Amino acid sequence: MPTRVVIAEDEAIIRLDLRETLEEEGYEVVGETGRGDEAVALVKELEPDVAILDIKMPGLDGLSAAREIAAERRAAVLILTAFSQRDLIEQARDAGALAYLVKPFQRSELVPALEVAIGRFREMKALADQASTLEEQLETRKIVDRAKGKLMDDYGLSEGDAFSFIQKTAMRERLTMKAISQRILDGELAPPQA
Repeated sequence: MPTRVVIAEDEAIIRLDLRETLEEEGYEVVGETGRGDEAVALVKELEPDVAILDIKMPGLDGLSAAREIAAERRAAVLILTAFSQRDLIEQARDAGALAYLVKPFQRSELVPALEVAIGRFREMKALADQASTLEEQLETRKIVDRAKGKLMDDYGLSEGDAFSFIQKTAMRERLTMKAISQRILDGELAPPQA
């Protein structure tokens, strides 16, 4: 599947040139605009892989648009500008831009910049997914440990028996160990009394 791109550039001639170059290189331009606020809306609606944003645009400047797009992890952002001042590059980075291209640019610079932005975006997304999975695992472990402690204190079970009760109940009721542990902590579930 071709990489999907949204272009936000207020100069129509540059926008057209970008579109032609990208399509010749095998990218699919799914949306284009000359306004920053419309760029954010297009990214939300069309879910491209990457958004190319000019810094100076009406409606919303490219840095503000980049900030919104990056905050929601919707697409990789490549900033396009006629200015190469260091502070502007740092602002673009802080806004969530993953690559930066100074106009006028060569065709040979566009594709590598896009691929760097897309690669970095995928890495960041994978790390965020991994972090949320680890967070969920840690949360589950905390709840299971608290439920085991309650079973040990309130019902005199050994740690192994408490864990076994949680595990077997989860399997029998086709629920997660976290859900069963929460029911134990809420006082809704207890082991059968001998």
